[in-house]
Amino acid sequence: MKFIYTIFFFLAAAQLQAQVITAPDSIKPGKGNREQQLERIKARKEKLFSDSLGPEPANAVLLDTTRFNKYGDLLNDDPEYNPRQPLWKPAAQVIGINALFMGYNRYIAKADYGYVSFSSWKRNLKEGPEWDTDEFGINFIGHPYQGTLYFNAARSQGYNYWQSLPFAVAGSLTWEYFGENTLPSYNDMIYTPLNGVALGEILYRLSSNILDDRTRGTERTIREIAAGILNPVRGVNRLLQGKTRQVTNKEVYEKEPLNITVFAGVHRLNDLQNDVFGPGGNNAMLSAQLDYGNPFETRKRKPFDLFRLRADFSIGSADTIGGAINNITGYGILFGKNSQVGKVSLLTGIFQYYDYWNTRNFVLGSLSYGGGIFSKVPVSKQINLYTNLHLGVVPLAGNSTRSAPDSLGFRDYVFTNGFQGKLETTLSLGKYATAAFVYYHYWLHTFEGLKGSNSIGILRPRVTVRLFKNLSLGYEHFGYATKRNLRDFPDQRSSITEQKIFLQLFLEDPQRRGRYN
Repeated sequence: MKFIYTIFFFLAAAQLQAQVITAPDSIKPGKGNREQQLERIKARKEKLFSDSLGPEPANAVLLDTTRFNKYGDLLNDDPEYNPRQPLWKPAAQVIGINALFMGYNRYIAKADYGYVSFSSWKRNLKEGPEWDTDEFGINFIGHPYQGTLYFNAARSQGYNYWQSLPFAVAGSLTWEYFGENTLPSYNDMIYTPLNGVALGEILYRLSSNILDDRTRGTERTIREIAAGILNPVRGVNRLLQGKTRQVTNKEVYEKEPLNITVFAGVHRLNDLQNDVFGPGGNNAMLSAQLDYGNPFETRKRKPFDLFRLRADFSIGSADTIGGAINNITGYGILFGKNSQVGKVSLLTGIFQYYDYWNTRNFVLGSLSYGGGIFSKVPVSKQINLYTNLHLGVVPLAGNSTRSAPDSLGFRDYVFTNGFQGKLETTLSLGKYATAAFVYYHYWLHTFEGLKGSNSIGILRPRVTVRLFKNLSLGYEHFGYATKRNLRDFPDQRSSITEQKIFLQLFLEDPQRRGRYN
């Protein structure tokens, strides 16, 4: 009998330790005010499914991990609410998107390349592609955004990431051969769909985080407008599907916690190489960084359930060479596996990278894929060391220096391929301060344009100190170095330094703790 009581005791203790919850709560019609129920559901979810700053509590809550992540969010869109539409619907929408662009180019912009005809189609099909001469920003920002529209024509109609990719490819191909009277472009047929699906999935997931079909009234209107601006194709499809007014009792979209960091301050541009606050001018600077998902959650990985996207802007008269967009950089996981080695949490995987840089001594836009490893080393209960290391292949990049000829008069940049390496490490002193070291390097070889190679290094250490709640004071140093070897011209070297002093606003998701930035 004593043995039986012992068994019951351990079973009861296990039940207290591991509270089994198969799914987060749903709104129950007729059981009180909807809005109050929703607030209670969100508060309970935040309490039950949140990270701790120190080691994770053991077996605090058990969820159905085939349906939910550790935060109680869906791993996939609800298939009943988001069924996959017939193939002809996204296909027709891709054609419609191209038709809108063609109409704008011809009848509003009246661009020369917009006057297409059967003869231009015949010529394009007969003569085949070339490497185009579009402006750098159009090729490496504009065309990837166009690819997001094709991708989301399918993604927002019930297709997953891999099922939506062919629509981006098809949209780009049909545009290149039939959308303009210029010859099809090799670089557009590569860059538009491949970086388009990456940015498209990011926009889809961000709009899912904004949407909440359980809400009504003013809150619902604001959410619909914001998601529609961020992802216009999805906004149109929600209108066509009647979802903008449809109210559900449960969550219907896959989501991950999102941390947002905003930086604003002064950007110092030094006149002399390797100087720090030397002679030079000042610009206003604004940056934003989005960190989506938890790299250290043990789970089956899907494309872009973890990503980072950062954009830096500099506005003022101090820089008359570089653009207002200093850089847009990002990565997203494609495949990966989590593991634990003692107290060290690890994620290894295959990633896709997007890079756009426009500095005073070079421009660079690249598409790349590679392997990466993330680690979290708990130094103490409040202090953690986060590191991620990447090595990737660059199948296509555009690159120019500010000090050497780049073409034979057709474009001011060359097309290259090669390799890249990235290191990002952050020591997080709890909520009080952070110290970060970031280094990127690109090894590029020209295959279209003036023959040669280029080696680009980017160094950016950063420190922040908390002032009040989630507001910090920060300093970041930038070092840009480029070494270019040209076959028919003298070698070119250039190094510049810049500094930024800023206020940092860290908007931490209450469920995802940890300053991974």
